[in-house]
Amino acid sequence: MTNLLRVDASARRTRSLTRMMSDLFLANWAKTGVDIDIISRDVGLHPPVAISEDWIAAAFTPIEQRSTGQKSLLADSDMFINEVEQADIILIATPMYNYGMPAALKAWVDQVVRIGKTFTFDLERGDRPLEPIFSGKTLILLTASGEFGFGTGELNDGSDHLTPHLRTVSKYLGVNATHHVGIEYQEFGGHRFEASKAEAKRQIEDLAIELAEHGPNAGRRGQA
Repeated sequence: MTNLLRVDASARRTRSLTRMMSDLFLANWAKTGVDIDIISRDVGLHPPVAISEDWIAAAFTPIEQRSTGQKSLLADSDMFINEVEQADIILIATPMYNYGMPAALKAWVDQVVRIGKTFTFDLERGDRPLEPIFSGKTLILLTASGEFGFGTGELNDGSDHLTPHLRTVSKYLGVNATHHVGIEYQEFGGHRFEASKAEAKRQIEDLAIELAEHGPNAGRRGQA
């Protein structure tokens, strides 16, 4: 049985490209008949609370010394981390807002990437004191952007602060392999948008079938 955590970050209930992409991935997985257990976490419609000074103090307080109030402050974080821990595949479907991730998704990341829970910190390791606790997970990153050309040497080179950020923090979710499929040109519409959307759908369909039939580690020979 494959466990998949689905995280949707779009603020839209309808007309969301990224929700469509998530649905398409799971629909094509279902066609294979391979069992999958899905946990859904909709941060777009139910945003996590932003961390605070009190939250940080609670996270850095040893478990045996935490007050009832501190345990309550960390309850959502504990739940989110437990969902990540169970997952073989983490599917994050997110639009690009102002060249980065939606605030609700950033709030989820801040609640999940937590000392003593998803990473350890030890200065004996020198200049790289952080080390992930989880491992062996696959990230499927589905994105949609209003503009286009974020690749090296392209029109908006250097303006994508969404996918690099998520790739960086994903190692603290236990991710060892990442597959990214994106739709561009949303605000432009026209044939370029339709072509981008069609190509993304094709890639998602192929990826769902490959991972379902060959396991979450199947794509590690060629990360996208």
